[in-house]
Amino acid sequence: MSDLIKVLIVEDDDLIAKRYEMILSKDSQMQYVGRAASGYEGTMLAALYQPDIILMDIELEEKQAGLKATEKILNYLPDIKIIILTVIDTDDVLFQAFEMGATNYLLKNMPAETILTAIKDAYCGMPSLNANIAGKITKEFKRIKTVEESLLRYFHMLVLLTPTEMEVLDLLLKDYSRQEICKLRQVEASTLKSQVHSILKKFEKNSIQEVVTVLRELQIPQILAKHNGLLTL
Repeated sequence: MSDLIKVLIVEDDDLIAKRYEMILSKDSQMQYVGRAASGYEGTMLAALYQPDIILMDIELEEKQAGLKATEKILNYLPDIKIIILTVIDTDDVLFQAFEMGATNYLLKNMPAETILTAIKDAYCGMPSLNANIAGKITKEFKRIKTVEESLLRYFHMLVLLTPTEMEVLDLLLKDYSRQEICKLRQVEASTLKSQVHSILKKFEKNSIQEVVTVLRELQIPQILAKHNGLLTL
């Protein structure tokens, strides 16, 4: 590797920032270009120095300032590689960071060798995700794929429902009892029973509670509410 790797540190804790600066100074392939103590300052210095790598703390002037800075920087300077610094590897925060384009993450107390390897790998386009987060991401992608497949399947089933069946299902999702539904819709219990049976057949379920549960788990009512033209539920 002939070129020096320019690294910007965005960290509000002076001691931690100093430790990273010392680690970088001991490696002949690294060039420490500066340190920012806030997300705003980090964004400004990223534009000014255009580093190869940014070590970005998540919690700066506010809880997710590092994530916001990451998003802004990568919107304007997408070639910069950002490695997230964190104390606890909370799943939802890390997934947000990777969705925004972060390359890797490091726990703040990791050894110097691990930090330097992560920087060099990111610079070479080979982010060395540790086994912990790699496993989490793989698991999350599988979960998302399963959810997407389920969403498509159940949306298809919803399309097969008649307007009357949609109305009945809507009331069931709102926790109306069958007696209340009969009264609201002014129908006999036998008529409602027939409509529920038809819904179950189309959803391939044995009980209406199974249908209601799976639709709620997939957040289908909320999705439909945001897209009124899609289906009336």
